[in-house]
Amino acid sequence: MKERTRIAAIGVGNEFRRDDAVGWATIARLRERAESRPLPPGTVLATCDGDPVRLISLWEGTDLAVIVDAAHTHPGSPGRVHRIAMEADLLERPSATSSHGLGLGEAVELARVLGRLPGRIVVYAIEGADHSLGTGMSPAVEAAVEPVTRSIEDEITRHRDTSARG
Repeated sequence: MKERTRIAAIGVGNEFRRDDAVGWATIARLRERAESRPLPPGTVLATCDGDPVRLISLWEGTDLAVIVDAAHTHPGSPGRVHRIAMEADLLERPSATSSHGLGLGEAVELARVLGRLPGRIVVYAIEGADHSLGTGMSPAVEAAVEPVTRSIEDEITRHRDTSARG
């Protein structure tokens, strides 16, 4: 019997830093929608503050990891969504690391070294406007939650269908 495909959808950010909560809000929306439209068995919905070790533990052993995070761009276009897909065996090593903390790139490199990369990573980065302390996202970022949620559902469905054929 074929083992079930394991998928992780992970919202990264801080729910108390305004637009940085977009990853958490997207996962909350996915949970709500999954009540009436269940996701494939083996799908995990989680939130994370972005700590590389926690990210790795959430995606370890998965065939597909979908990450949703706020993008800090200056100048930016709040609410603009960037989709980045990476096959684990084709990932390039980052050319530099951040001097003020570890991020997704460093988590990917650490997972590579440890042999704990998922088969595929898809990142949805949503440009934010306000990352100050507080709750409530800016209108443009809030408006991106529903379309990104639908895109993630489609991503998961495509992966499930591809895995079922394989």
